[in-house]
Amino acid sequence: MKPTPYVASLRIYEPLSAFEPVDRIRWQNIDASIDSRKEEQALALRRLVFPEPPAVRPDGAHVLDIDGVRYVSPWSTATRCWAALDDFKDSLPSSITPFFIPPSLEEVITTGVDLLEDRVPHIITENWVIPPRWFSIYMPEERVRGIDVDGPFCFARTTMSKARERALNSHETVLGAFGQGPVEQEIENMIDWLELFHPESLVELDYGGLAAYLDSSLREKGLDGINDDSSIEDVAFSLSGLSAGDGAIAGQGYERLVTRWRAVQAFESAI
Repeated sequence: MKPTPYVASLRIYEPLSAFEPVDRIRWQNIDASIDSRKEEQALALRRLVFPEPPAVRPDGAHVLDIDGVRYVSPWSTATRCWAALDDFKDSLPSSITPFFIPPSLEEVITTGVDLLEDRVPHIITENWVIPPRWFSIYMPEERVRGIDVDGPFCFARTTMSKARERALNSHETVLGAFGQGPVEQEIENMIDWLELFHPESLVELDYGGLAAYLDSSLREKGLDGINDDSSIEDVAFSLSGLSAGDGAIAGQGYERLVTRWRAVQAFESAI
């Protein structure tokens, strides 16, 4: 099964020591060699067929073992389901939402939510596109890409300290160039989210299934697929232009980025 076919993820991996004792016991016994992305996807599909309250059953986690330290990114299924439902309800008039999500399904999703100690997810996702602000917290050398048994993949990983510093620099640059507004606020929201976690955490961007669509669109243009993706470089180039007050440079980087991901988004309407 292809993991997250049209979803990209930004994950926080906290060191095992940052969790409560009961959670440490659960996470320390996970086999890090198992592809937890497939397990997470399988559980999500199963719950579509057989809805069950996500807050009342044990959840899984993604695990990394690096230099003798175990890092854990809980799936936070209940929290993410609750947040997605909340966002969806806010996007439509209350008289319309029951036609999309019947009260019986909403009850399933929200059962046990009041028992959650932490409603802040370790994982946030986007469908069919990756926001520019996500790329802003990485450097090209932190990116790994290639092709495995599931097809093209791409992810980037950095330390929490670097992610926060780069996010703050991006926010300062955008605020100085455009003032307060939606773009600046989105970066600020990302900063607020990052600051909720352990300072020795790792921050990972995973293209998920979008890597395959991106690879295909780039090859159609005669490029070397995922290996010619320069999204991190383009965002950095655009921010350098904003910082220098050079709108032409800022526009060039942004246009390259938007054009590349617009081609990926086009697959949504083609499916």
